[in-house]
Amino acid sequence: TSVHSSRKTGSDDEPEEALLLPWDRFSAWLHCICVVGFDLELGQAVEVRGPTRLFICYLSFPDSNSGCLGDTQFCFRFRQGSNRKQSLSCFLENTDRDAPPCLKRELGHYYGYVYFRQVRDKSLKRGYFQKSLVLVSKLPYVTFFHSLLKIMAPEYFEKQEPCLEAACNDIDRWPTPHPGRILTLPIMGMVIKVPVFQCVWELVDMVTIFFFFFNLKPPLMGRESSFTGSFNRPSVILGVTNPFFAKTLQHWPHIIRIGDMKQAGEMAKQMKVKKLKNLKTLDSKPGVYTACKPYLNKDEEIIKQLQKGVQQKRPSAAQNAILRRYFLELTQSFIIPLERYVASLMPLQKSICPWKSPPQLHPFIQQDFMKTLEKAGPQLTSRLKGDWIGLYRNFLKSPNFDGWFRTRRREMIHKLEALHLEALCEEDLQQRVQKHSEVETVDLVLKLKDKLSQAEKEHLPVRPGTLAKLQEHIEAVILSLPEDLQGILHKPSTP
Repeated sequence: TSVHSSRKTGSDDEPEEALLLPWDRFSAWLHCICVVGFDLELGQAVEVRGPTRLFICYLSFPDSNSGCLGDTQFCFRFRQGSNRKQSLSCFLENTDRDAPPCLKRELGHYYGYVYFRQVRDKSLKRGYFQKSLVLVSKLPYVTFFHSLLKIMAPEYFEKQEPCLEAACNDIDRWPTPHPGRILTLPIMGMVIKVPVFQCVWELVDMVTIFFFFFNLKPPLMGRESSFTGSFNRPSVILGVTNPFFAKTLQHWPHIIRIGDMKQAGEMAKQMKVKKLKNLKTLDSKPGVYTACKPYLNKDEEIIKQLQKGVQQKRPSAAQNAILRRYFLELTQSFIIPLERYVASLMPLQKSICPWKSPPQLHPFIQQDFMKTLEKAGPQLTSRLKGDWIGLYRNFLKSPNFDGWFRTRRREMIHKLEALHLEALCEEDLQQRVQKHSEVETVDLVLKLKDKLSQAEKEHLPVRPGTLAKLQEHIEAVILSLPEDLQGILHKPSTP
């Protein structure tokens, strides 16, 4: 629901929030709120209209909801229209810059967080009450928005639309999102207190130490325009609920079927990795089906620990914490040898000369890296046995490694640029320009101004005070020039 008001925000905001207009805070969290009901003639229909309602009405009901009596929560993602303007993009750059990769806003997509209710109602022709409350946002904060819906949805189903307007007013009083902050946020007379930046795309989130360079669709609906029967895309993870996909996508190399968790005796069977040829289209049991042979051996210890938790009725949160910690440690064991080798590609600091371009990084040579694994591989920190070498070889061919290494390479280049700037700041520029002509001095000033602008734009990791010191050096050099040149160099550069 789109809500507009002329009320002013409070005056005790953080400095960067002082310039926000009414409803800017709301827009920082949500794009819109919609209510989708079922119409006997139209099917799914948006009752409380908001932007992008055509997409929302088709995606806000589960694909297969015949057994979903009661309340169900899920999320979906859809493309943003190409003609839609970006709002608050400059203001939210800091949020994206400091956020881990899996929690950055996606400029081309929206996320829909759904609270779907289906209960029997004899007073309705269809025999069921079916309705969804949907929060649409650019932010992939699944845990947070699902927690928010658990407060908002029951209130809405009881009190209807006026409570949504109250919720919108509450949200517009919230501080803007900041990575890593645990916020206590008022909403509809209650308080929500959760780590805002916790991601539960569980399959991906197990190894969030990596930057994932693939498309993620949670969940894919058969009626989506982006779906084609073949869907022969590399590097894609699909979340699906419709049995139609069990047949259409059975040729995919990896399939994880999720069902109700059974008792400990049957759970062990679900944890087995099964051959893809054994996957039946509709009646297959939950489990992992793959056309590939695992590189690493099964870890019986973690399986027994989880089975014991089921027997002892350990809380789900505790089970999840055990599993997440296990995969975090396993991923760290895998990534540490890569990090160690990549760090060795960095030139020595003593090779940085302030009057020359920063030195180049050494190239990543796969053969040299593989040689390091014999003495400094994952066996130092992980008990798991298996073909670690084969796993690394396969990983180095993947888009995930390419994206990860490009990101690390960019970070190291930024570090070299920062060290170069710091070295420049320690030089006596006044003494140097005395030995050069005016043309050479002007050229130096222009180059220094470009480096300063680049450092500010790319947020180079320089020591505190470095940029201010460089600006002072530039000003001092400009003042040593004739007045006509001073006026030219003091003019701001046009973009």
